[in-house]
Amino acid sequence: MPPLARQAFLITGCASGIGRHLAERAVTAGHQLLATDLDAAALAREAQRLGWRAPQVDHCPLDVRDANAWPAVIDRAVQTFGRLDVVMNVAGVIQPGYVHEISPETVLLHIDVNARGVMLGTQAAARQMVRQGHGHIINISSMAGIAPIPGIASYSASKFAVRGFSLAVAHELRSHGVSVTCVCPDAVETPMLDLQMTHEAAALTFSAKRFLRVEDVGRAIFERALPRRPLEITLPRSRGWLAKLTSLWPASARWLLPSLTRDSLKRQARYRAQKESQRE
Repeated sequence: MPPLARQAFLITGCASGIGRHLAERAVTAGHQLLATDLDAAALAREAQRLGWRAPQVDHCPLDVRDANAWPAVIDRAVQTFGRLDVVMNVAGVIQPGYVHEISPETVLLHIDVNARGVMLGTQAAARQMVRQGHGHIINISSMAGIAPIPGIASYSASKFAVRGFSLAVAHELRSHGVSVTCVCPDAVETPMLDLQMTHEAAALTFSAKRFLRVEDVGRAIFERALPRRPLEITLPRSRGWLAKLTSLWPASARWLLPSLTRDSLKRQARYRAQKESQRE
């Protein structure tokens, strides 16, 4: 197994948010990287801004929903670096809205990108890693993949799928020397969170007293997931336990939601006001 200080990475969603931070941290740590994103232009801008250069870093567009695209991207990483040690499935979308108000296309978008994309990426990575006898797949789920969140039900369902799939596949691949870690962060300050600040339906996304930063996710992955290879990481741990307890007793939401929603709406309004003041 190559040492942690020098591994070959493939990361999705590298043009913004968590994916961009993880890509930047991997390169800074001296790893080799194939950075991917659906938005080829934004990805190219980030590569130029960060000074990414071959042979350490390669980048290419990738639609994670395209089953035919994944084998080619995996092959590109192997041909460029000689192996593929770590795949991070980060790319995701969210479009808030109550289920009776959103379109069928919105439902399908969440399932296609967040769930299907991760499944296809995991499958393609697993085939290569089983052949080479080692590897680590890290899939980004969400706290909404542990406790169901009204107002973003399609997103929550897609992240439940990511978590269930990842934990099951981890047991399938263990005997082949391949690890799978599912990371479930609470709300992270990214463009995805900003997108939700004007949607009342997404109020519960703002239920935490403190929002995570991409650096929090980066530390969890590079300081815990990569060296220790746990099945699951929840961020923060306290919220993870609360989400699991809530999931054990779904009916408890009937009593918890009214007060939780009131508090969340206030935090959402404060977050929106803070962002608006920063723009002025």
